[in-house]
Amino acid sequence: MNRLIIVANRLPVTVERSEGDFKIIPSVGGLATGMSSLSESYDSIWVGFGGVAVDEVPERDYARIRKRLSDEFKCHDVALTSREVRLYYEGFSNRTIWPLFHYFPIYTDYDNETWDSYRTVNQKFLDTMASVLKPGDILWIHDYQLLLLSRIIRDRFSGIKIGFFLHIPFPSYEMFRLLPWRREILEGMLGADLIGFHTYSYERNFIDCVHRITGYESVFGQIRMKDRVIKVDSFPMGIDFERYSDTSGPDVARELKKLKKSLNGKKAVLSIDRLDYTKGIIQRLEAYDHFLQKKPEFRGKVQLFMVAVPSRTGVYRYAKLRREVNELVGRINGKYNTLEWSPINYMFRSVGTATLLALYAVADVALVTPLRDGMNLVAKEYIAARNRMDGALVLSEMAGVAEELGEALIVNPHNRQEVADAIERALTMPKSEQKVRMTRMRERIRRYDVFRWARTYMESLQMITDYQKNLRTRDLEGDLKEGILVRYRNAVKRLLLLDYDGTLTHFVKDPEEARPDSELFEILEKLAADEKNKVAIISGRDRKFLQKNFSSLPITLVAEHGIWIKETKSTWKTVANINTEWKAEVLPLLNFYVDRTPGSFVEEKEFSLAWHYRKADPEMSSIRSKELKSNILSIVSNMNLGIMEGNKVLEIKSLEVNKGKIALFLLSMDDYDFVLGIGDDTTDENLFDALPKGAVSIKVGPDISSANYCVASHRDVRSLLKEFTA
Repeated sequence: MNRLIIVANRLPVTVERSEGDFKIIPSVGGLATGMSSLSESYDSIWVGFGGVAVDEVPERDYARIRKRLSDEFKCHDVALTSREVRLYYEGFSNRTIWPLFHYFPIYTDYDNETWDSYRTVNQKFLDTMASVLKPGDILWIHDYQLLLLSRIIRDRFSGIKIGFFLHIPFPSYEMFRLLPWRREILEGMLGADLIGFHTYSYERNFIDCVHRITGYESVFGQIRMKDRVIKVDSFPMGIDFERYSDTSGPDVARELKKLKKSLNGKKAVLSIDRLDYTKGIIQRLEAYDHFLQKKPEFRGKVQLFMVAVPSRTGVYRYAKLRREVNELVGRINGKYNTLEWSPINYMFRSVGTATLLALYAVADVALVTPLRDGMNLVAKEYIAARNRMDGALVLSEMAGVAEELGEALIVNPHNRQEVADAIERALTMPKSEQKVRMTRMRERIRRYDVFRWARTYMESLQMITDYQKNLRTRDLEGDLKEGILVRYRNAVKRLLLLDYDGTLTHFVKDPEEARPDSELFEILEKLAADEKNKVAIISGRDRKFLQKNFSSLPITLVAEHGIWIKETKSTWKTVANINTEWKAEVLPLLNFYVDRTPGSFVEEKEFSLAWHYRKADPEMSSIRSKELKSNILSIVSNMNLGIMEGNKVLEIKSLEVNKGKIALFLLSMDDYDFVLGIGDDTTDENLFDALPKGAVSIKVGPDISSANYCVASHRDVRSLLKEFTA
C-alpha cells in the first residue's frame, strides 16, 4: 500500500491538559474527514503542529506527548517554540497572508521578522519530515501556513509526488503584487506537482500571477517550467453529506424542541461563522437592521440566531471586532425589543454537533454573507440538513461556494439593501420554489462530497505525475546518456548542430547581454579542436553578433535561422536570394506594437524582423503577440513569409530558409556517422525534423517536441558537451 503523508499546520487531534496530565482528542474537522476516506487506498501519516509548544511543558512531558501522537495516531509533531507560533502563525500567516489573500490590504502587516520566522518554521516542517519520508511516498500539503514547503522538499528529496491545496482564496495580481515576498511564495508553491484551489477564479488568479511575476507560460492549466510541467486545477471541497443530513438523533431532537419552543411560531434566520472580519458579520447585522427598519411588518415574527465562534481572541483586531459586534447586537436589540420578542439571539461560543444540526433544521433561512471566503462549508452543511427540501439560502457572491450554488439567493454582502431584500424574499418564498432550489443544491453537494473531493484530487495528482514520468522517459540521463557518449566516442566523423540562446546560454531580457562566457568558450574550443568534429552554431541571431563573439573559433556560424552561413576561414554568404522589400510594409506595424506594448522592441536583421517582448508585461504581451501575429499574417499571406515564434519573440522571415534546410545543406557536405542537433524552441523543430534516422536530437525544456530526448536547461547541454571532450 502506498504511503500518503498529509502535512498541515495542525494535526487532526487536539492535545488538552486534563487533571495534571494530557489527553489527545481526535478532530472531526472537514480536512480530517476527507483524508479518512483515503485510508482504504493509502497508509496515511500526518505531519503538523500538535498544539503544545516545546517550551510550554517540561521536556519529559513533551517527549511523552510526541511518542503517543506517533504510536497511537500516526501523527508526527513539529516541535515549535511559543515564539515561533506567535511569529509564524499569529504573525505572518494571520497578519500578512490571511488579510491580503482575503482582500484586506489595510489590515496586512509587512514585517521581516515574521517573514523570517515563517521561512524557519516551513524548514522545521521539512526537518521533521526528513525522518518520515521515503522514496515513492505521496505528499499532500495543505494551506497558507506552508506555502514554501513544496519547493524546499523538492530541492532536498527526489522520487516523491507532491500535491498542494490552498483552502483560502488566491487573490488577483493587483492584490498579490503588494506582497514583498511574492516571488518566493510563488516559487514555493510551484514546487508541487499539482496545485489545487476551491474555484476556477482562484486558479485563474494564481496562473495570472505566475505568468506576470515569473514569466512561466501555461496551457490548459499546465504550467511549463524550465525543468518540468505542473498542473493547476480547481477542486471545490465538499462535506460529509450523510453526517449533516441525519437530524433524527435523540440529542438533535431534544435541541430542536428547545429551539422551536423559544421561537413560538416565529420564522428563524441563521447566521453562523467564526468571529473574523472576513465573514462580514458587521455588514450582515446592519443589513438585518435595515430589513427590520424598512419592513416593520416582520418585527416580532422573525428571529436571527447568530452564532459567532471565538477565533484568535488574543489578537487586537479580533478583540476589537468582538466589541463592535457586541455593541451592534445590543443596539439592534435595544432598538426593536419588546416584552415578547428580541430580534437577535446572539451566541458567542462554539456549539456542539447536536445543537448545530438543530439550528440548521429549524432555520427557515440561512444568511451566509462573508466579504470574502475560500469556500464556506456552512452553506453546504445547511443544505444537507434540509432533508425536507425546504428553506432558503442567502449567499454572498464573494464566497467560493457561490460558484456551485447558483440556486441560492446570491447577494453582494456590501449592498445593505440587496441583502435586506434577499432576507424578505427568502422568508416569503413559496414552498414549491424552495423545494426546487433545495433539491437541486442538495443533489449537487451529495454527489460531490468531501470524500469524492479527496479521491478526485489524488486521481489528478496521479495523472500529472504519470504525464511527467512519460516526459522523463525521454530525459537524457543514466543509460540513455551513456549510450550517446559511447556512440560519440566510437564515431569517425561527427556533425554537431547547436542553437545558441536558451541552449548554450540562458535567456536574458536584453539579447545583447547574452554573450558567451569563458566556460562556453572553453567547451567550444575543445570540441572544435577534435579533428573528427564539425561544430555549427545555428542561431536566430544576426551575423554581426555571431561574428563578434565566435569568429575566433574554428566553427561554422549560421545566422538568422539559416539565411547566412560562414564556414571556418571563410566569409559570410547567403544560401538563397532573399527578397527584403516586404520589410518596409511590416516594420511600421511592428513599431506600432512597440508603442502599444511598453518593454517590447524591434530587432531589424538583414533578412528578417523580430519583435521581442521579454521585458514587457507578460499578460499584455501575450495578448499583443496574438494580435500582432494575426495582423502580420493578413499582410504577408502572399509574400512567401513565415512567422517564427521563439521564446518571447516573433520573427518574420522568408519561408525559403529555416534551420532544417541549412541542416540538410551541412549534412550534404560529408558522410557523418554521428549527428547531434540541440535546440530549445519552435524554430528548432525544423532542425529536428531534418535530421537523418539515427541522429541524436535534444530538446531543451519540457515542451512537446519531435526531438528524441530532452534536458532541463542549458546547464545540462554544457554538461553533455563537457563529457564529449573529457
